[in-house]
Amino acid sequence: MSLSGMAIAFKASTSACTRQQPLGHSTRDQCQYGFTHLNERRSRKGSAALHVRASSGKLDLDFSDPSWRQKYQEDWDRRFNLPHITDIFDLEPRLTTFSLKKNRIPLGDVDGSSPDMWNGYVHKDDRALLKVIKYASSTSAGAKCIDPDCSWMEHWVHRAGPRKEIYYEPEEVKAAIVTCGGLCPGLNDVIRQIVFTLEIYGVKNIVGIQFGYRGFFEKGLKEMPLSRDLVENINLSGGSFLGVSRGGAKTSEIVDSIQARRIDMLFVIGGNGSHAGANAIHEECRKRKLKVSVVAVPKTIDNDILFMDKTFGFDTAVEEAQRAINSAYIEARSAYHGIGLVKLMGRSTGFIAMHASLSSGQIDICLIPEVSFTLDGERGVLAHVEHLLKTKGFCVICVAEGAGQDLLQKSNATDASGNVILSDFGVHMQQKIKKHFKDIDVPADVKYIDPTYMVRACRANASDAILCTVLGQNAVHGAFAGFSGITSGISNTHYAFLPITEVITAPKHVNPNSRMWHRCLTSTGQPDFH
Repeated sequence: MSLSGMAIAFKASTSACTRQQPLGHSTRDQCQYGFTHLNERRSRKGSAALHVRASSGKLDLDFSDPSWRQKYQEDWDRRFNLPHITDIFDLEPRLTTFSLKKNRIPLGDVDGSSPDMWNGYVHKDDRALLKVIKYASSTSAGAKCIDPDCSWMEHWVHRAGPRKEIYYEPEEVKAAIVTCGGLCPGLNDVIRQIVFTLEIYGVKNIVGIQFGYRGFFEKGLKEMPLSRDLVENINLSGGSFLGVSRGGAKTSEIVDSIQARRIDMLFVIGGNGSHAGANAIHEECRKRKLKVSVVAVPKTIDNDILFMDKTFGFDTAVEEAQRAINSAYIEARSAYHGIGLVKLMGRSTGFIAMHASLSSGQIDICLIPEVSFTLDGERGVLAHVEHLLKTKGFCVICVAEGAGQDLLQKSNATDASGNVILSDFGVHMQQKIKKHFKDIDVPADVKYIDPTYMVRACRANASDAILCTVLGQNAVHGAFAGFSGITSGISNTHYAFLPITEVITAPKHVNPNSRMWHRCLTSTGQPDFH
């Protein structure tokens, strides 16, 4: 299967978790914790009296079984166990070459004559907790429950960081870095930190694969030797120092190239589709019994990777979106019956639109893919725009690019990554507003702003730069620890290693019943458009 085929398969497998849901749907995030279906009995009054069974991934849970908690926990531990090269090879670790001892003086030893007791390594059994809220009821805002009683279950994941023991000889390692998909603020920051950390371990042979997975098979695209001196200042500009592209050759052809190049570590920086491709490469390497660690770094401006607080580029996108929103606000407020319309990124998720609306405080209407709405009718969006023009004289609207796709003619076309090419809802919204006010003979001055490519191409802000630094460093720590088929992320404020197979199960979505979406509605004051 080709890597673009992997992306298409990923999109198809997640359809059950990506449908638009009405406001108040309490099970919007069931896919995140593996709970996908619940059978229930109801009393005559209509309240839920007894929930009998639920499906967690491939595990069928019977809540009448006293051991269901143990079974669930064992299933979770199995799913989040990290693939390791010792699953295939009989290897003994060696002491790490990564050390910051030379920069430290032990406490109580000013002259540095006693042994250094620096405890800077992560124990292999360290874990981070994914969920810290104990919900009392499944009807609580944003509740993520496994059973009808919302029993407390511990969701542990592996803590990221350097280990005392490693499974590679640094001077023998050839490491490769590839950036896939579209542009995103912070790509150069991650590349830079991967190179820095590899060199601290003692790796001398570091190469960049140009223009995504294409660089493995396209004639004329040579490896780019990388070093600290070369990448020292690449974080000062946006884009990707290595270049990006979508799609790719068959997995077997890419692994052929990896084998021919004698690559030992591959760092894949990309989103959901690129992660699916990285996992396919990992599986093919295991099939061929190649000692290759494939480690991903989550790059998606949409912030739609499961189990992660956020992905790099997201904070910068929200910050840059403020410029567009502020411009739309000034244009709208300065015009008679002015309407500012801003379209932001978000193919299937509304995180950027929601957070940008919240942070700006200037948005009257926020439309996202996860919440369905109607444009026409007395409860539609256009009627509310009318109301805003009558009451305040102007309005500002923020829409995610994937919003309202059910109102448009669907396209069966896909891009090189297997993503469905969306109809342009921003332009459609602009035309609908103009037509609506023309039909009712009310003047309206619509200003439409689409800052997509400006946001994608800028350099990372301070928050994202820090996140990129840690993710890049941890990716290298994970590879030297012998893991493969993993990604480096931040979960519940802690940096963690996660198996790629779990994070590509479904995209992460805004939960319409979450407190954050409720906060957005409180800020905009918009009604339910149904």
